Amino acid sequence: MSRSDGRKPEELRPLHLHRGYSKFAEGSCLIELGNTHVLCTASVEDRVPSFLKGTGSGWVTAEYSMLPRATQQRTPREREKGPGGRTQEIQRFIGRSLRSVVDLEGLGERTITLDCDVVQGDGGTRTAAITGAYVALADAMSWLLSKGLIGRSLLLEAVAAVSVGVVLGVEYLDLNYEEDSQAAVDMNVVMTESGKFVEIQGTAEHAPFAEQRLARMLHMAQRAIGQIIEVQRRCLSSEP
Repeated sequence: MSRSDGRKPEELRPLHLHRGYSKFAEGSCLIELGNTHVLCTASVEDRVPSFLKGTGSGWVTAEYSMLPRATQQRTPREREKGPGGRTQEIQRFIGRSLRSVVDLEGLGERTITLDCDVVQGDGGTRTAAITGAYVALADAMSWLLSKGLIGRSLLLEAVAAVSVGVVLGVEYLDLNYEEDSQAAVDMNVVMTESGKFVEIQGTAEHAPFAEQRLARMLHMAQRAIGQIIEVQRRCLSSEP
């Protein structure tokens, strides 16, 4: 069954990672996943949240935002009232995903903040942000190493994410906005390089779905994340 953009149901959108996109950040990556583009920057600061002060442990966190015309209609900026509930949920999701692959104790009392700004949104912005933010985080670790602030890379393994869902009865990988808006089941899957799950967010938008369908969707996501991590690996092994 062909999709509106010509892909097969189990096919990812074209994925491009532009490492070192931002001149001043300790790490950065512009991820292009089809028509979804997210700029991810990593900033290293000598501070930690109050609950970590004096523990010697560090922190990795994330902030997420969408430029006003990243979508078909203008979305007002959230600067006056602060981030809304959806934004807070997404940035916590990104932060949890990145922390899962970092040795926080080895970081010392430092915070690495991943800012994920959606330049253009066509579905899958939160999963794209995790994939791009990992590359930015890896370069921030290299920066810390180059300054002698850590003695080894604190990344335990790679992490990436992808969406999967059911549209008109068919299981689709990496949903664009049009597909996501029609999805009967919508799911986001985060996994590590070793094949372990970090987080699964799955919702039946209309009717419940069977365990067999869940298993097929997770298998589809697992294969795709392996492909995405290979793209991350090639990106990080080349010159920025």
